[in-house]
Amino acid sequence: MAKEINVALIGYGYAGRVFHAPLILGVPGLRLHSVTSSDPAKVLADHPEVRVVTAEDAFADPAIDLAVIATPNEFHAPLAHAALAQGKHVVVDKPFTLTVAEAEGLADHARRAGRLLAVFHNRRWDADFLTLRRLITERRLGEVVQFESHFDRFRPQPRDRWRERAGPGSGLWFDLGPHLADQALCLFGMPEEVEADLALLRQGTETNDYFHVLLRYPRRRVILHGTALAAAKPLRFAVHGTESSFVKHGFDPQEDRLKAGGMPDDPGFGADPEPGELTSMRSGSAETQRIQGEPGDYRQFYASIREAIRQDAPNPVPPREAVAVMEVIEAAIESAGSGRRIRL
Repeated sequence: MAKEINVALIGYGYAGRVFHAPLILGVPGLRLHSVTSSDPAKVLADHPEVRVVTAEDAFADPAIDLAVIATPNEFHAPLAHAALAQGKHVVVDKPFTLTVAEAEGLADHARRAGRLLAVFHNRRWDADFLTLRRLITERRLGEVVQFESHFDRFRPQPRDRWRERAGPGSGLWFDLGPHLADQALCLFGMPEEVEADLALLRQGTETNDYFHVLLRYPRRRVILHGTALAAAKPLRFAVHGTESSFVKHGFDPQEDRLKAGGMPDDPGFGADPEPGELTSMRSGSAETQRIQGEPGDYRQFYASIREAIRQDAPNPVPPREAVAVMEVIEAAIESAGSGRRIRL
C-alpha cells in the first residue's frame, strides 16, 4: 500500500477550516497531520487527532510531505518559499501571490527545488463551470463571442476581517477575481487587453467591493463582474455563441455545504440544485432546454495532488497557469488606477 501523504495546513481561518481541512480529510491517501493556528483550541475541537504547531516546526518536520498555505494573502509567498526551502511540496490558496514578480519567483524556486507547487483554484471543479465547459467542448453554443461571469452577493455592511480591511491583498478583486480569471483563462487562454473598473461602493468600506473587468480577445469579449451589493437572484453565467446561449443563476453549492458542516462524501454533495438554460436558434426560432449540471467535486484537486506526488502525474494547477492569472489580476489593478487598457 502506498504511504500516506502527511499534510501540514498552515492557517486555520475561513479557507483552512471550511475548504482545505475537509477536502484533505475527504481524499484517501492524504492525512491531515499538523495545523498552524493562533487558536489551537478551535483546531483541536474540530480535529483532536492533529498536532498544532508553528509554521517553522511544520516545515522542519521530516514527517511532513505537503504544506498547504491558507493564510492571509500577503504571507503566501514568504511561507511557500520557506516550505520549499525545507523540501516540502506546496499548495497555495488563491490568489497565488500579491504580484506577478512574486509568483514568478515562487515558480522558479519550485523548479530549482524539484518540488510540486500548485495553486488552489478549486472553482475549476464547480458544478456550473464543469457543465459550461462541457457545452463549449461539445460546440453546443457554436463559437463563443460574449462571456459574462458573475460573482455577486448582498453584504451591505463591511465586515471586520482582513479581506475587507485596507492592506496588501485585500478587497473583492483579490478575493473573487482569481476564481473568475482562472475559469476564463481555462476556457479561452490569455486575452490581448485588460480594461477594469474597481470601486468602493459601500458606506465605510476600506477596499474595493466592486469590480467590472473586460478581457479583450480578437473575436470575443469576456466580462468578469463582482459586487457586494446585489440583492437580486445572482446571475452566474451568461454566455452567447454563434448558435446558442447559456444562462445560469445561482452558485455552486459546495462552499455553503462545507460551511454548514457537510463533508464531500455526503450524498449529493456536489449536485447543483438549479439547472442552467440553453437557448438555441438552430431551427430558426428560440428553443430553450434546461441543462442539469455536472456534479461538482473539489476533492478532485487534492486527488490530483496526491497522484502528482506519488506517481508524477500532471499537476492540476501548475505554477505557469497561476502566474497567468496573476498577470490578469495585476493588469486590472493597473488599468483601474490609470484609466487605460493594459496590453498583455
